[in-house]
Amino acid sequence: MDEELDMSYLDSEDIVDDVMGVDFNVVTHLRRQLQLRSALAALTMLCIVAHALYILNMAIETSSIHECLLNKDRRREQLMSYLVHTNRCRDIIRMGPEAFINLLSRHFHNVLDAILSLESELLIQPSGAEVHPHVQGSSRFYPYFKDCLGAIDGTHVRVRVPRADAPRFRGRKDWPTQNVFAACDFDMKFTYVLAGWEGTASDSRILKDALSRNDSLVIPEGKYYLGDAGFMVKRSILTPYRGVRYHLKEYSRRGPQNPRELFNHRHSSLRNVIERTFGLLKKRFPIIASGTEPHYSLEIMTHIVLACCILHNFLRSVDHDASLLDEVDRELAEEHQDGGTTHQSEDDYRLGCNLRDEIAHRMWNDYDNN
Repeated sequence: MDEELDMSYLDSEDIVDDVMGVDFNVVTHLRRQLQLRSALAALTMLCIVAHALYILNMAIETSSIHECLLNKDRRREQLMSYLVHTNRCRDIIRMGPEAFINLLSRHFHNVLDAILSLESELLIQPSGAEVHPHVQGSSRFYPYFKDCLGAIDGTHVRVRVPRADAPRFRGRKDWPTQNVFAACDFDMKFTYVLAGWEGTASDSRILKDALSRNDSLVIPEGKYYLGDAGFMVKRSILTPYRGVRYHLKEYSRRGPQNPRELFNHRHSSLRNVIERTFGLLKKRFPIIASGTEPHYSLEIMTHIVLACCILHNFLRSVDHDASLLDEVDRELAEEHQDGGTTHQSEDDYRLGCNLRDEIAHRMWNDYDNN
């Protein structure tokens, strides 16, 4: 019989760090890399299949994109109904209706989980170490907005909740929604997403939660995001002047006449990136833009929203889809909205106002001298 290996002379730390010559830190790192590569492979294949189906669908249908999506949804519903509610299910796919539904549900959640596992790889908060090229390359924005990280806003997505909870979720719409808070950079990629808040919650309330939770929105010292009038101005969130022309179309006939109008005009031009990003997200993923009550619970819809944002970031790297973005821009040009009021500490408010005034006057002096 072989003699037992005596390891009593080793310290516990030696055993943890190096057992029989194996570096477990390396093993853990390799395992993590393998998991990420597998998830990326699944995501890439999903995008390839989705793109192929989209091209096939467009080749068959010559109608508008909106009609194309409606027809696609209608055909899917008809097929599902035909398979589940007739006796042909077993003949066509060789399984009963219950097994078919369970199979779909299981793989849907597997794919959803795989996409969510990529959050840390595809949803990255900026460090602020460098000025974004979109700002640095424009004399309208640089050096005035050199410390700007991007823009923040909220958007509403329909949800299905118990009737007793519906009033808390029924905000701007006639139906229950969740208010999804997000930040994006000037590449139109999401850098932070917080979904699940009820539709009646204000953007400022959600921002306060985003800044204080464990997985928080991180704003480095001296940097800031641009927000609309629904937020209160502060050192890290720069909002437009109230009671002053703001939206771009308001300046179409007459340009800025004073420092505050010039600030608002350029603030609107720069902050518009978050509205365009939300618009593109909803064009790509109709499941979060539909006014129809979703099949999934609030928890699953919250995960779906995050997964769509992750997929959006991936697609922004491989397919800019200029025609879809043009459609978003046309729709945004017709919209106009204003925000409400909120409260915060006087010191933070004063610092934000001082920063805004400083930028506005410096910008106006350069504008007036040219």
